[in-house]
Amino acid sequence: MSELAAETQRTGLVASISGSTIWRWLHEDAMRPWFHRSWIFPRDPEFATKAGRILDLDERVWDEQPLSADDFVISADEKTSIQARRRCHATQPPRAGAMMKVEHEYERAGAWAYLAALDVHHARLFGRCEPTTGSVPFERLVAHVMTVPPYRHARRVFWIVDNGSSHRGARARERLQRQYPNLILVHGPVHASWLNQIEIYFSVVQRKVLTPNDFDSLADVESRLLAFQRHYETLARPFEWTFTRRNLARLLAKLPLQKSDSIAA
Repeated sequence: MSELAAETQRTGLVASISGSTIWRWLHEDAMRPWFHRSWIFPRDPEFATKAGRILDLDERVWDEQPLSADDFVISADEKTSIQARRRCHATQPPRAGAMMKVEHEYERAGAWAYLAALDVHHARLFGRCEPTTGSVPFERLVAHVMTVPPYRHARRVFWIVDNGSSHRGARARERLQRQYPNLILVHGPVHASWLNQIEIYFSVVQRKVLTPNDFDSLADVESRLLAFQRHYETLARPFEWTFTRRNLARLLAKLPLQKSDSIAA
């Protein structure tokens, strides 16, 4: 602020002004250029179609028909590279008038991929830790869900996934349907993880389980992740998802589309 104050005086805008006054003016102004938020322009030509299918499933609709009681919707993904960071000095727990202190330096003790699936409308959770991601670990997660009731004998089980290599494209869809004829794989648009409700659960895990990261071993990471998963499931309710196709249409209408970047309606 002192630099801005000196510049306004040098250019003759004011005879004298303090940095605190400039800060107050800028802070109260309608435009504050130091604030920003990132966004990704939707480049999938079928963005609206793919996103709409997921939003319909959130409202228990598929192909314009309501889902039946024995239809289920699963939201699944992987949270990768969850490290076990063994701190070089012991963490000091919080006490009256003092916050927890965590040593900045650490030793790497390995990393997990946490694969999880959420039953969107019943708040049931399934999760497992794997050394790596890939089609085989993902199929183990699928088996974890699809071999137990009520999913084993369900009419249909819709799996909402992103376009990660573990479950990308028609080949993954065909491979999984051969194993589980009642499974329907539903891919979201590129760069649209915010449509996948499992990401909300991952954000809860990041805040409540993995921060601060202070684990002696991978076994400790796995134990805490799965213990929290069991605890969360006893308390969880379905997320109050309010973003619908109507909201999506209004959002896409605001985008300054060029002719070559048009999104299918």
